[in-house]
Amino acid sequence: MAGFVVVGVDGSAAASAALDYAVDDAVRRAADVRIVHVREPWAGNWAFPGPEGLDQAIHRYCQGVLDAAERHARDRSPGVRVAKHLVTGDVIGRLKFESRDADELVIGSRGMGGFAGMVLGSVGLGVAGHVAGPVVVVRRPASPLYGEIVVGYDGSDHAEAALAHGFAEARRRSARLRVVYAWQMPVLPPLTPGRDELSQEVFEGRAAAVLQQLGRWRDKQPDVPVEEEAVCDHPVHALSEASRSADLLVVGSRALGAMSAAVLGSVGHGVLHRAHCPVAIVRPGKEET
Repeated sequence: MAGFVVVGVDGSAAASAALDYAVDDAVRRAADVRIVHVREPWAGNWAFPGPEGLDQAIHRYCQGVLDAAERHARDRSPGVRVAKHLVTGDVIGRLKFESRDADELVIGSRGMGGFAGMVLGSVGLGVAGHVAGPVVVVRRPASPLYGEIVVGYDGSDHAEAALAHGFAEARRRSARLRVVYAWQMPVLPPLTPGRDELSQEVFEGRAAAVLQQLGRWRDKQPDVPVEEEAVCDHPVHALSEASRSADLLVVGSRALGAMSAAVLGSVGHGVLHRAHCPVAIVRPGKEET
């Protein structure tokens, strides 16, 4: 582990919630906090001269965002080590760069620049699944702790990475792990002979195989209490409902790629918009212990 958590701030309420999560998680990890504010290069750069002092005013604002975030982090946990960085560039690109060696990147669900109707901003979609470490998207201020981590699991490679992260998080928090396998019944013609029985048989077979695979994880990590749940439901709905009583929802991303939706997959993309707790997006390739 690199020993630091990166959090992006921009002065918004969502970023403040992300900062709280980052500080708390840094304490759990015995890690440092690196607060990053990105000044986009166009801010203050005009084709024609702008008002005198505009560039300095923008710089003071950006520095003020960082200073306020640093004070908040130190007030929340006086013992945590905090560093702050004001960088210039594309927000998504700079956050990817700043978090390339981090234990995780934490961001708010929507910053200052998003449209009111967009629950998840372009920054969240741009970085989730595109950096080496986990990306945690925080949608609202911390709620009372439930002592439960939820992981979406279907036995795939990206779900294995999510499960590894879920076990690590549960151990750090002394929490229980709730593993949810959800399978949506395929659309069959209404008059298909034995339609309901066939669907139930397929579901039970898939669920048994997935839960058997999960058994290997339980055997290797008996110190973490695990609850298993297999439901015949759309994964996005099942995981979003499970997140109502969770401190963190963990899902896997497919891999690095050019398009956010393709990297996240429909489930990851869906839960980022609907979850009731912070969501960690984990891609294969970086194991946690």
